[in-house]
Amino acid sequence: MRFHIITIFPEMFDSYLKESILGRAIKDKKISIKFYNPMDFCKPKERVDARPYGGGPGMVLRPEFFLKAFSKIRIKDKKKTKIILFSTSGKKFTTSYAKTAAKKYTDIILISGRYEGIDARVQKILKAEEISIGDYVLTGGELPAMILIDSISRQVKGVLGKYESLEEERVSTSEVYTRPEILKYKGKSYKVPKVLLSGNHKLIENWKNKSKK
Repeated sequence: MRFHIITIFPEMFDSYLKESILGRAIKDKKISIKFYNPMDFCKPKERVDARPYGGGPGMVLRPEFFLKAFSKIRIKDKKKTKIILFSTSGKKFTTSYAKTAAKKYTDIILISGRYEGIDARVQKILKAEEISIGDYVLTGGELPAMILIDSISRQVKGVLGKYESLEEERVSTSEVYTRPEILKYKGKSYKVPKVLLSGNHKLIENWKNKSKK
């Protein structure tokens, strides 16, 4: 899986992509990530943003620089390439979407906006699908891009280890426990549920399913 990210702040991704599962996946070449910065196409003293036509607060990212950044992406197969632009009014991103994307596409292009957004002509020209990660507003599209990379990468064969893959498919509760068996905190004792200590896998599975509901 190849991810192509168009953003004016590529440095924001550095620490997140170097750690844990994603860092390992990049090292093992299960996924690849490339950045394209629209600001690289600005002339000296030229701004990547401008005042919105029709008035209003803030600044809007200019379309020509994002289109120039996009033109640098080498698309091998258009049918297996997905172009995504983040928008609060877009389609809601889900795990189901991630699974479909991992199976259907080899290249995913993520366009991350900032300020008051990207000039709407970029979405229209590229026919990018507008995606939302939730009913809230963020400062920019970099965090949503990281979320999609993380979620979709987990569905790519070989990215997760065997144990992690098993857990990915399990239907279980988010309520988990480990040592110590009895936790003492401010004069009270908090115990691990007895069923988890029973060794009875059927009872444990039933408990997990009930706790999930």
